[in-house]
Amino acid sequence: MSIAAERENSVFTAEFPANDVGNGHYVNNIQLTLNEADPEQALNHRSCTPQPTSAKVEDQGEFQEIKPKEFNLNDHNAFIRALATAQNGISNGYTNHKSTIWRVVGVLLLALYLVYFGFAMDYEFGNEASWRLLVCTVLGGLLLGLYLLRERLRPLTFPIVVLLSSPDYNRIRTHIRWVLYLVSTIVTVALIIWLVALDNPENLLSLAGLAAFILLCFLTSYSPAQVDWHPVFWGFSLQFYFATFILKTDVGFETFKWLGDRVTEFLAYSDAGAAFIFGDYAKITPLDGTKPIEFKGAFSLHFFAFQLMPVVTFFSTVISVLYYLGVMQAIIKVIGRFLSFCLGTTPAESLNAAGNIFIAMTESPLMIRPFIPTMTRSELHAVMTGGFATIAGSVLGAYIGFGVPADHLLSASVMSAPAALAISKLTYPEIDEPITTSEDYDKLEKKEECNVIEAACNGATVSAKIIASIIVNLIAFLSLLKFVNATLIWLGERVGKKNFTFQYICSYVLYPIALFMGTKTDDCRRIAELVGVKTFTNEFIAYEELAKLLANRKIFDAYVEQHPGNWTHSGDDIFLPAANQTLAKGILSKRSEIIATYALCGFSNFGSMGILLGALTSLAPRRRSVMAKIILRAMIAGNVACFFTACIAGLLFD
Repeated sequence: MSIAAERENSVFTAEFPANDVGNGHYVNNIQLTLNEADPEQALNHRSCTPQPTSAKVEDQGEFQEIKPKEFNLNDHNAFIRALATAQNGISNGYTNHKSTIWRVVGVLLLALYLVYFGFAMDYEFGNEASWRLLVCTVLGGLLLGLYLLRERLRPLTFPIVVLLSSPDYNRIRTHIRWVLYLVSTIVTVALIIWLVALDNPENLLSLAGLAAFILLCFLTSYSPAQVDWHPVFWGFSLQFYFATFILKTDVGFETFKWLGDRVTEFLAYSDAGAAFIFGDYAKITPLDGTKPIEFKGAFSLHFFAFQLMPVVTFFSTVISVLYYLGVMQAIIKVIGRFLSFCLGTTPAESLNAAGNIFIAMTESPLMIRPFIPTMTRSELHAVMTGGFATIAGSVLGAYIGFGVPADHLLSASVMSAPAALAISKLTYPEIDEPITTSEDYDKLEKKEECNVIEAACNGATVSAKIIASIIVNLIAFLSLLKFVNATLIWLGERVGKKNFTFQYICSYVLYPIALFMGTKTDDCRRIAELVGVKTFTNEFIAYEELAKLLANRKIFDAYVEQHPGNWTHSGDDIFLPAANQTLAKGILSKRSEIIATYALCGFSNFGSMGILLGALTSLAPRRRSVMAKIILRAMIAGNVACFFTACIAGLLFD
């Protein structure tokens, strides 16, 4: 154990100074200690929120208590009394037979859908739309069947649950674990030799990068002696198998390409709202009196503000509605259980990691709000790392709008979830005793909206804060970056050095990171620049810079088809004589483009540290000091998780 770990090895050290009694701590008047905390008792008092006090406020301009009007039904005529009786009868009947009524409604809706499905398949089959309908129907039917038969299936799965959880089978589980280690290692090595070493041996540099990142994280671990290698091994394995499926199989590649196209298509519906608010039609009259120029899509002229930001509102609204309907909770719960089963992580950190695939780092912890006040330091670190290593679905559309491939953004978000847990448990291993249990998967925070309309309104309202945060941060960091670059250029010119900028410094300082990820040497400095911009400003600016390089690639490819070989290099720039056009900073190789896409796909930057710290401390104010101590380490771990994902993409990309 390191000196730091030994010094702070008691749970919640100095976290509840006002309530400390000996080596215990009070949470809602329940004393908790490291080894003697009652899990069930602690779980029942997790929220750490005081009971609201009832106090009537009068004559202060605040909310006054509203009292119902006095009403006597007998004072009204017979028709009103009969109508009220009928309403009460219907209401009571619905209450008493609610489940039966909804079963009947569900059966009728299912029957109507099956009739529609039959007509649709008979009318047209074979194109993409018909296959989409067929696949969605089959998957929906399987999920519905599993849900309806869950009680009947439980006796069949009970022996497996006992085998996986009962202390009586610890020895058997140990043997199974080592067999799985051996099998997974053999399969991984065989795939690397077959898919990489034989065809693209230069890609093995990314494998060396993985080893280097793991070694660096271990050497700088909070407590190297207490590192559990199980989540590290399976985190890498899950990433590798997932990347192999996407990048090396036609089915995986086409599946995620199809998903990316569908997401892009879905997000394009935000243009309807943007066109209405900001205007879709414009007419420009030239000063020379010539014919006016008319065109549609005027809102897209201000691309970032009027076309990308509405995507954030649209997607935030959809996510909020899905949460209200329980769809997101069901998906997150399944993925969380899967991660916990594979990596051996606790329910709270697994659920948070699963949530980060879809929602922002400040929203995902809301699902596990009851757990946060009593989380161990390692669990808190895992929650933070998961937020830093992924992006939110609400901003996914903005990056796609820049021209970043949607399929790779989707796969990067999913692959980063196990990577975040693996790197977190390597850099900050579990040194305390968690008090969460397997039953905590059913204790997700629930939405409080009363209907779908309120959920949609709340989602749209929340997006206003997200958009404001994005805009003001971009203004601040772009302005700051411009000032820093101007200062550095001025200082460089004093000694005869031109173009001495922040990006120039990053291109050399972070060059080893770009190289270890498997980037081609010609592209390493430009990838290092992007990583530096992402880490010290934010990922929006970095993706905007990457988008310029992606656009250069499209222009260059189109030009070469018409004028093969007719172009020249000028430093990093490429000059196209026939078009009299210069492509600033040139182009990246396609492999480097993919590596950059994965490496930048996370909120791990210094600006996000304050955002996440503020969000988490609002949920557990008494843990503020602990969170402040570990957030920098978590941000660095989140960056490493992104590099980890980029290494695997670089290893497998042709």
